[in-house]
Amino acid sequence: MSKVFEFVAESRGRSGKSAARSMRRQGNVPAVIYGGHSEPQMLVLNHNEVIKHLNYEAVYSHVLDVTVDGKKEQAILKGVQRNPAKFQILHLDFLRVSMSEAVKVHVPLHFINEQTSIGGKKGGIAAHSMVDVEVSCLPSALPEYIEVNLAGLDIGETLHLSDLVLPAGVEIVVLAQGPEHNLPVVSMMASKASKGDEAEDASAAAAE
Repeated sequence: MSKVFEFVAESRGRSGKSAARSMRRQGNVPAVIYGGHSEPQMLVLNHNEVIKHLNYEAVYSHVLDVTVDGKKEQAILKGVQRNPAKFQILHLDFLRVSMSEAVKVHVPLHFINEQTSIGGKKGGIAAHSMVDVEVSCLPSALPEYIEVNLAGLDIGETLHLSDLVLPAGVEIVVLAQGPEHNLPVVSMMASKASKGDEAEDASAAAAE
């Protein structure tokens, strides 16, 4: 698994659209690494190796080793540009990190206990308003994902960003902007079947 978090690259001197197209024709991916206390550097990586790495969800929320011409730097993956018409990565953006400075990263949400939740047992269906959230933390505290436990969620109820249980040292970026940014994450909605059951129950109660 450790190799998943190592991107091997070479520096490139040429920039521009024509140079990028030439690299892609050769089976490579143009990229850039920037930030930290160094100048931005243009890179080129092997497309097949990049595809292998990107198949792992954790790559998007993990401190990576980017080895450029044999020199290793630590970075996070800040951007992936894809060709929507075919299975091709067009460009990568890497942001250098310092282990003593906070970073902002989008981390995926993992939803658990939907079927066994209070609302799920009644036939409810979880409606997800978001699938990831931007967090701020030191690189050493960066979680691969944030777990969202739906066990106590009943039909008609909603979990918001402030309800998420975060690891120590991790903050949700948007919440710092005020309570009006406490956005919904997931709601338990009644399915057509559960609505029908409720109507039948109400009719039976009225008949009694």
